[in-house]
Amino acid sequence: MSLDLSSIPILDHHCHAFLRREKPYTALEFQGFFSEGGDAATVAEHTPDTVFFRWAIKELANFLGCAPTTEAVTAARAAMPLAELAGRMLGDANISILLIDYGLPGADRMTIGDMKACLPARRIEPILRLETMAQDLILQQETFDQFMDAYVTAVEGARAAGHVGLKSIIAYRTGLAIRETSKSQAADAFMAAKERARRDGKVRLADKPLNDYLVLRALDIAEKQEMPVQFHTGLGDNDLDMLFANPLHMRPLFESGRYKRVPFVLLHASYPYSRELGYLASLYSNVWMDVGLAVPFVTIDIPALWRQTLALTATSKILFSTDAYSIPDIYWLAARWGRLGLAQVLEELITLGALTRDEALAAAHQILHGNAARLYAVGE
Repeated sequence: MSLDLSSIPILDHHCHAFLRREKPYTALEFQGFFSEGGDAATVAEHTPDTVFFRWAIKELANFLGCAPTTEAVTAARAAMPLAELAGRMLGDANISILLIDYGLPGADRMTIGDMKACLPARRIEPILRLETMAQDLILQQETFDQFMDAYVTAVEGARAAGHVGLKSIIAYRTGLAIRETSKSQAADAFMAAKERARRDGKVRLADKPLNDYLVLRALDIAEKQEMPVQFHTGLGDNDLDMLFANPLHMRPLFESGRYKRVPFVLLHASYPYSRELGYLASLYSNVWMDVGLAVPFVTIDIPALWRQTLALTATSKILFSTDAYSIPDIYWLAARWGRLGLAQVLEELITLGALTRDEALAAAHQILHGNAARLYAVGE
């Protein structure tokens, strides 16, 4: 009898808020949600031919009771209010708790309050994105000292304000080779960023001395509070330099001894550096391995990804997330394919005699729910 993981509730420890949307998505707009940072030509001409999109349309059509075409799926979706569609999809996916990184840009994106109203049956908690918060503070503060006072206050007060963790996207901005920099170097970089902010009315934090300085100050605070810190690693949008998103760049942080009480949560399986991440998680007690975004985007490679994850990493160190954003469909698809791939690999381990059936189910519960519940202290 095949392993059925559907009854295990998912604690989605890394995801994003929905978009507010009145009018239906066009076929082209809908395709865009299935391309990780692809340009317009890629989305229009090639996304429909990806395994992910072809599989998604068939799965969604079966769920919505319509023909397996993009037009039929988008029409069926549009026939339901977003709250109804989201409730049905997350209910079917058995996603019970969502930890939301609400730092994605756009006035059309739901707030945490909006998400709670849209999904009243789900527990929803926020994650504080450091770089987005820092960008807002650069616009608001005139001097480096004022800026740092405000930044430290915000990070120190994050847990009291209801955040269950911190999140850094420094991999996108200046890479994961985070190194100690002096206050004067950071101050000079702040002034350059402030000048851009004055000129443009907005700022993208991409100054390595300042980025590194801010992340290290946040880690100092997280060390005192034992607060989990998520880091984007591996694949992502097309403004990412993948060479600098390899988690091995972070090893000096783990070896320094300064942050032994910080739970480092390395997101996205660091794909394609999944073996490297598995190695790090096996070496350091405070490094955790997440598989979100890689599941569901790597499609046919998902069972191989689970094998690489379980090859070195203890089941007590692995977390599942969807990294879903904008539409509830991605939550549903990620949960569906994530469970299928995990069940397939656990069945292989049962056949090999490495696990009993009960042990495999217990491991699946750890990965899908239990580890994150303990790490973020959000309860079983």
